[in-house]
Amino acid sequence: MMKDPIPHALRNVPRYTSYPTAPHFHAGVTGETYAGWLADLTPDDSLSLYLHVPFCRELCHYCGCHTKATRREAPLKSYAATLAREIMLVGEHLRGSGPVRHIHWGGGTPSLLPKDSLIELTGLMRVLLDFAPDMEHAIELDPRLVTPELAATLATMGVNRASLGVQDFDPEVQKAIGRIQPFDVVARATADLRAAGIGDLNFDLMYGLPGQSPDTILDSVEKTLSLAPGRIALFGYAHVPWMRKHQRLIDEAALPGPAERLSLAELARRELQDAGYIAIGLDHFARPDDSMAIALANGSLKRNFQGYTTDQGEQLIGFGVSSIGRLSAGYIQNQTDVGNWQRSIEAGKLPVSKGLALSADDRMRARIIEDLMTNYACDLTPVCQEFGHTPQDLADALRALEELAADGLVRLDRGANDNAKVEVTEAGRPYVRLAAAAFDAYLADSQASGKARHSAAV
Repeated sequence: MMKDPIPHALRNVPRYTSYPTAPHFHAGVTGETYAGWLADLTPDDSLSLYLHVPFCRELCHYCGCHTKATRREAPLKSYAATLAREIMLVGEHLRGSGPVRHIHWGGGTPSLLPKDSLIELTGLMRVLLDFAPDMEHAIELDPRLVTPELAATLATMGVNRASLGVQDFDPEVQKAIGRIQPFDVVARATADLRAAGIGDLNFDLMYGLPGQSPDTILDSVEKTLSLAPGRIALFGYAHVPWMRKHQRLIDEAALPGPAERLSLAELARRELQDAGYIAIGLDHFARPDDSMAIALANGSLKRNFQGYTTDQGEQLIGFGVSSIGRLSAGYIQNQTDVGNWQRSIEAGKLPVSKGLALSADDRMRARIIEDLMTNYACDLTPVCQEFGHTPQDLADALRALEELAADGLVRLDRGANDNAKVEVTEAGRPYVRLAAAAFDAYLADSQASGKARHSAAV
């Protein structure tokens, strides 16, 4: 049994939306490298597309996204025009690829792009690429900016899933995080989207925000449940002011302490499960009839830079400033400032700033980590054998797992003939990132060197 959960909850580890994680990308992967990787794709490689729009009307204090505030239309139109050129540029390097199974617009607030630009960009992708008939087309939205007109535009584009950033419904918490968003605003946005035929909705909630209490978080969960979204994400607020300077606007003294933060997470988690939502991974919940709950049950759940997903696209192509893509050969990340990104594209160059070519060891560990993060279990033996290894080649990871097993967070089965299976226990599921971290070959060096700083495990 775990004596004290706080030390585990306070451990700083990655969220593992990729492995290796982004701090380990390097400039040795260039636009020319990426062009070769794209050219190698075949009709058997289905695609997933991510479009990043780094603009909001205003910055919320808690935000950890790559975005900036603007109230002018000119930068949005210019950005959309460059995004179209990037799509065409990537298309020139795709000699042959399979159908697009998933599109995700993220940000920022992607719906800030002009209506005509949104429709034209979608049309351009449809012309250059083959859209699968059952493709999921998702977008992240600020509920305060959703109108019947926007909902109709999204439906015209073929959007069939929307994620609404809610975070918390308490007025005082909203003031503390710089996002005033009354319940009625979210309810109206939900109704507008459903009226337009966009019925698959996700809500994002957060715990660990300044001023949150058991009463406020339960009230936020109750209000969320009254709107019946198919999926709910419950993220822990990551206070990283060294990375996001606007987070310095948050009063650190008002942040819940470690024990209180853990209690808030468990309270919200229990309330959602009592309402019939299925717990998925460390921070997602879905109604039993939602495709994400179904994917969890049949073993097809995935994890990528958008978090948990049903996306079955085998190759992820990122468009827009700072976007990250993952092909079989490795990861690439675009330029992280708009100016350099635009200049590269205008010069006819893929706007890559860095990336990472994947080794066999990287792929093996990535498979194990994704299995743990999605299915809470991994039979190490067949995964290792596929990459020419045995579980004994992961001796350091197995020792780390034994420490977690002693506290009841995982079960480690060391069978005969060098077999090994690991399973995250029910008590250990909120700490699943720790089990994943046991297999991270880069983590110790990056923490020791200060190359990467991560948020608390819970």
